[in-house]
Amino acid sequence: MDSKVQNVLAQYHQRIDEERLQGRVEAPGGRDGGQDMRMRAVGPQTGQLLNILARSLEAPTILELGTSFGYSGIWLAEAARATGGRLITMEKHDYKSAHAKAMAEQAGLADYIDFRVGDAVEMIAALEGKIDFVLVDLWKELYVPCLEAFFPRLNAGAIVVADNMIRPGNEFVQSYGRAIRAKAGITSVLLPVGTGIEVSRYQP
Repeated sequence: MDSKVQNVLAQYHQRIDEERLQGRVEAPGGRDGGQDMRMRAVGPQTGQLLNILARSLEAPTILELGTSFGYSGIWLAEAARATGGRLITMEKHDYKSAHAKAMAEQAGLADYIDFRVGDAVEMIAALEGKIDFVLVDLWKELYVPCLEAFFPRLNAGAIVVADNMIRPGNEFVQSYGRAIRAKAGITSVLLPVGTGIEVSRYQP
């Protein structure tokens, strides 16, 4: 991992640490009004694991659902560059996507990322070609609808990672866990990394 990428990750890590010290602060209308400035990033351990998993694939098409401010995208795009792949990242709010793109340019990774803004399920339906790696990290009620949209597009050997999966009482993450494990050809494990990740592999 070169110095440009490391420097950008260091900036993100500083911001993550500052947010943790501040505690949870929500802007009015932040979720739906596009005013929320919190990172909600996967964190360094999860980021590194995403990078390792994506690097295990040859020239993968990587789909990220939930660009946010671009932290996990740096880890995924670095893997895409290393393997000859590409990252398609989807985000509802354009201001978050714009910030992520600026950081990717600073890291020297923007050429490996296709930034898309809009409704995730609709954008998945419009995708061309197959997918080799998916990160699911957006609003939890969208986990299952997104799964249903991208599952038919998975290549054999594809890896799917869902973040924030250890949330007792959250019906949406529990529904996702049941739904992906019920899919034909899926093997899946829940790992206590970060806030919990469900790592699944598709082999029909």
